[in-house]
Amino acid sequence: MASTHLTGPVVVIGTGLLGASIGLGLEHRGVPVFLEDTSPTNQAVAVDIGAGRPVAELEADSGVQPQLVVVAAPPDVTAGVVERSLERWPRAVVVDIASVKAGILAELRGRSVDLSRYVGTHPMAGREKSGPVAARGELFTSMPWVVCAHADSTHDAVRLAKALGADLGALVLEFDADEHDEAVALVSHLPQVMSSLLASRLLGTDLRLLSLAGNGLRDTTRIAASDPGLWVQILGANADKLVKHLYGVREDVERLIGTLEAPAAPGARLDLAQLMTEGNAGQARIPGKHGGPPQAFAWLTVLVDDRPGQIAKLLTEIGEIGVNLEDLRLDHSSGRNVGMVEISVLPSKHDELIAELEERGWRVLQ
Repeated sequence: MASTHLTGPVVVIGTGLLGASIGLGLEHRGVPVFLEDTSPTNQAVAVDIGAGRPVAELEADSGVQPQLVVVAAPPDVTAGVVERSLERWPRAVVVDIASVKAGILAELRGRSVDLSRYVGTHPMAGREKSGPVAARGELFTSMPWVVCAHADSTHDAVRLAKALGADLGALVLEFDADEHDEAVALVSHLPQVMSSLLASRLLGTDLRLLSLAGNGLRDTTRIAASDPGLWVQILGANADKLVKHLYGVREDVERLIGTLEAPAAPGARLDLAQLMTEGNAGQARIPGKHGGPPQAFAWLTVLVDDRPGQIAKLLTEIGEIGVNLEDLRLDHSSGRNVGMVEISVLPSKHDELIAELEERGWRVLQ
């Protein structure tokens, strides 16, 4: 049976966050990686952090062809880079990792490119930081890696595209290009837009008012710190899929405005309750831990002194108690040198954990 893992060499074109992270992850597995970037500085930094060697070293040996070429270029130039890569390395499989797939595939078809050695992929991973300095070899661990095979993709090309995700520790999933773009419009692009819209409302706000901000605001605006240049390309490339969801959001917002303009009117409270209940039901559909079915967890908050070692001590003691953490969030109390550690556990362990922690002297809020 054919190997499910890469042997290399692998060429990565584009040494931003994702490209450099791919290089780091593959190099850690012992797969030789060669890097190329239009920015000499980005390429040099990626080489310095150990993500690979300059592609010129590969090309110096005329008898060596890459097994795989990974195009990690911005979405608006991806199709062109894929086309040139297929011509440049006639025996290599070429994949791209752009976050929108149907438009790139259509553009390549329009150029009459032989696409038998091409497969579109999309790692659903990232950080708010960008560039090779932010790269992490474990960035893709347990994250979805979508493989979008098309009618012309050979079996070997699809196999190598899947092997790339698997070797980086990702969860490999198969979607067609249109299905992928429909999905990311809802689960990735719409959240980005909503987060950015909310964060934009904070501009010009009195800092005294923002001093009341807690985890709710921080959680919902976290991704608003993402790279604007990249998102302009992503949103433009998937506009037709995204705008359908925005029409729905507009209807919901107009409905809410109408209700709140007369909050004491007959039926207004019922409408507000229905809106919140619909949100509850939608949130409950998000897959749970390890991609399994949604599961309700119980939360408790532990107060810790704001000094070194306290959180580590708390986590150690929870481990000694024998309770598994399902999720964890950190916050600080306004005006007090106290941290708040919000812990999620199975409901059956909630009361036991509270009792054990209080017995050990921790202050617990239910």
